[in-house]
Amino acid sequence: METIFSHKPTLDGHLVRLRPIQGHDAEVIHRLFQDPEIAVLTGSVHTSAPQPSPWSLETLRGTYRQWSTADDRLVLAVIDQNTDAMVGEVVLNDWDEGNRSCGFRTLIGPQGRGRGLGTEATRMTIRYALKSLGLHRISLEVYDFNPRARHVYEKVGFTHEGTGRDALWFEDQWVDVHYMSILESDIS
Repeated sequence: METIFSHKPTLDGHLVRLRPIQGHDAEVIHRLFQDPEIAVLTGSVHTSAPQPSPWSLETLRGTYRQWSTADDRLVLAVIDQNTDAMVGEVVLNDWDEGNRSCGFRTLIGPQGRGRGLGTEATRMTIRYALKSLGLHRISLEVYDFNPRARHVYEKVGFTHEGTGRDALWFEDQWVDVHYMSILESDIS
């Protein structure tokens, strides 16, 4: 069955190129998962103490090969235009055809932080989804201890909709999660 995510585009910006994910990109993602900050900020762990990745390289290869042709999601590699290096990924998932909505998540590694790459990648993905794919609503979740990501989402046009109190147990305390969304009418 063909869906709106069947087509895997390449999108060029000033700072980043977004291209369809490929199976061999799993090596980069596996390295990024070694960064303790990524594991913490995505809510994948319950402590900041170093831990082995829960995903083996072989598991990730299989997952990314599958995602490269999946109709239920769009996974794009974030490529730094200056170095041609993959620095992360952006993902549209949880597609709801009847409501023309989906979820969004992003992962930017240390080499891509603090230079506007994540902001541009997020803006490009959201614009593509709302304008080219005709989606109406895109939602996401961001944990309270990730103000950098929340700032990016707000800059791109996401609106805070609510807070899930005590959503994550981390380092012997509860952390809230914030629900955000953007609508097609929020961008010009």
